[in-house]
This record gives sequence, structure tokens and C-alpha cells, in this order.
Amino acid sequence: MFPDDGITKGDLAAYYQALAPVILPHLKGRPLTMERYPAGIGAKGFWQKDVSKGFPPWLERVGIPHKDGVVNYPVVTDLPSLMWVANQNTITHHVWISRVPDLNYPDLCVFDLDPSKDDVKSVRAAAVGLRDLLEKLGLPSWVKTTGGKGFHIVVPIDGKTSIGDVVRFANAVGTFFVSLAPDQLTQEFSKVDRRGRIYMDTGRNGYSATFAAAYTVRAKPGAPVSAPCTWEEVERGKVSPDSFTLRNMPARIAKVGDLWKDLHKRGRSLKQPMEKLGKLSGRKA
Repeated sequence: MFPDDGITKGDLAAYYQALAPVILPHLKGRPLTMERYPAGIGAKGFWQKDVSKGFPPWLERVGIPHKDGVVNYPVVTDLPSLMWVANQNTITHHVWISRVPDLNYPDLCVFDLDPSKDDVKSVRAAAVGLRDLLEKLGLPSWVKTTGGKGFHIVVPIDGKTSIGDVVRFANAVGTFFVSLAPDQLTQEFSKVDRRGRIYMDTGRNGYSATFAAAYTVRAKPGAPVSAPCTWEEVERGKVSPDSFTLRNMPARIAKVGDLWKDLHKRGRSLKQPMEKLGKLSGRKA
């Protein structure tokens, strides 16, 4: 699966089996898009949403209306379904911010900080700055590495705000945050237009949009993992976006456990944060 690293499909499956107790709570109930590499990352892979054909009857799935009909997304609920997905040569699990049965009311709001170049110091500073802004709005946030060049900052919410309002809130936070440091941050989708700045991506919050799940492996050399970390680790420079891998993650879990185990107990309403953001934006204007 990772030819330059000697990591096999068996190694990948063994990782997901060993870490199932910490991975499953972050996958349960979430429609899943599988990033599959039948010939390993040395060849082209593909993303698969629909499992209408070739799936075992016991695999939970959810039908999502689509312009061409219905897309039947798999939903990982237990070890057998996690291992079935791994057996499809799935390296990365991409999940929704909401859970079945009501996908219109998310329990997460996700911000993705994606630097244009490898600049760990700057992206760490941006992550901490975003955390501080969210705290001013009354929202605790949680952080994880992307397994690439950046960080995901996640806010647990109470599942009572519509996905449309979550999108508007995330975009407004992104716009205001970028306005504080426009020479360093951008919301430009085109890489050419970013001009070396860190991309403040709020697009993970739309209906059917996905983000890399906690503890999932990324399809990159070294088998990096998108791993929860502490804000102290980020602030002190102890963690970089690619610090954790398939090989060192089991020891990490044995030492610190699941740093996100209480995340879903901390969901907040977005009503007051929206009001606070409006006042902050108004004062700046």
C-alpha cells in the first residue's frame, strides 16, 4: 500500500483493527466516503461514496438523494464494518459533520488551515489564533493534525443548528479571521490566488462535504495519520501536521489515549457565538 515504506495492506488493516476502540466513536453514524487505492499509493486511487453493489447485507448504509437518484453511503458502526472498509483498500475515511438519522443538523463545525507551502511555524500560529477567536465567541475548540501540511480545528456543536446556519457561521468566522491578517491568511480557493498565504478553508461544513476523520491514515508517503493533539503541544511546537504515522500512532494512543473522547459531550449552541461575531465584525467595520 505504501511501497516506499514497506507498509502492506495487512499492516493497514492491523492498524485499523488495533485502533478500532478510539476510531469507531468518530465514525459512527457519519456517512463515509472511502478513499481507495487498490494498487497502493504508487498508482492512482479513487474516492467511492456509493455502495449499492458488492456490499455485504449487514453493512449499514444511508440513502442520500442525488440529482441522478440516490447515493447509498456506507456507515461504519462496528469492527466488522471498519475491517470491511479496510479490505476495500481504503486508506482514508472522509466523513460528514453530521450523523444519521438527521443529517441536516451537524454536531461539528470544521475549519481547515491549509498552508500554501511547508511553514509549520506560521500554520501553528494561525491555529492558535483561530482557537483564541473561537474562545472569544464562547466556543471551545479541538485540534488535530491533517497528516498533510496543516491542522483541522473542530468545534463540537449541539446538533440544533441547521447545516445552512453552520455554513454561514463558519464562513463568517473565516472572513473575520482572514481580515485580521490578510497578508498571511486567505479564503481564495484557487492556489494561484493564495500567493503563499494560509488557506482558511470553511468548505468542510456544507451538506455532503467531508473531512478526514480522526485517526484516519492519509494516502501519502510515510502513512501519516490525521491525529488529535493538545493545544499545548501545538503552542510549544511539539507537534507538526505530519508528526504522527501508522507506525507511531499505536504507542501514542497507549500513552495519551483518545484526546477527543469527550469532544461530543461538549457541544455548544451557535446562537450566542453568532451574535458575538456580529458585534466583533461590526466594531471592526
